[in-house]
Amino acid sequence: MKTYKAIFKREFQSYFATPIALIFLTVFLILTGFFTFKLGRFYDQGQADLRLFFTWHPWLYLFIVPAVSMRLWAEERRSGTIELLLSLPVGLMEAMLGKFVAAWAFVGFALVLTFPMVLTVWYLGSPDLGVILAGYVGSFLMAGAFLSIGCCISALTANQVISFVISTVICLVLILLGFDPVTDMLAQVLPGFLVAQLVNLSFPYHFEAIQRGVINLSDVVYFVSLVLFFLFAGVIIVERKKAD
Repeated sequence: MKTYKAIFKREFQSYFATPIALIFLTVFLILTGFFTFKLGRFYDQGQADLRLFFTWHPWLYLFIVPAVSMRLWAEERRSGTIELLLSLPVGLMEAMLGKFVAAWAFVGFALVLTFPMVLTVWYLGSPDLGVILAGYVGSFLMAGAFLSIGCCISALTANQVISFVISTVICLVLILLGFDPVTDMLAQVLPGFLVAQLVNLSFPYHFEAIQRGVINLSDVVYFVSLVLFFLFAGVIIVERKKAD
């Protein structure tokens, strides 16, 4: 546990040791406001809720989260510090969790900084705070799923750009599977039951219900399962690289 805490602290502090944190947080908050108020035309909706705010989160995470996760293992390989890390009396899963949770906490901090959005809808009307809280919970879980994919891919390569691109492509596929034009196209070449299973793998499919305030166990299990699957895959990749 002490080793895990040390890795977590080291990784979390590393974001603030450089301008990375400021750049990420600034870009995230600017894009959040742009998508919600400009593209989403928030004030034209005439509703005091954060539905439009959460609708854009998968697209925000598509580029921002891989940018956060691409350095987790790739930087260790590039700088050669991975050999030092793996020589310490620390389990690979412990190291993976320490890095992942640190990045997840950082993204969670960025989400907390969007609290002015809550104040805005509170000023404009009487929003359902339960629905808003559920939206934040769902968004945080979805961010964890994005991060786990990025963490796994980062363990695969020493090149941060390659890690970013591959992670973004995988996450994009998991987003597009939930869109009607894509499912309609798939329905033309694949059996209906297979299309339904592919849709069930998409981020929007499971996030949509949560952002409406309905937290189903199946949706939570989906995000948690993705996190566990890709973290375990990442551990296997690091183990094989270690053996090489």
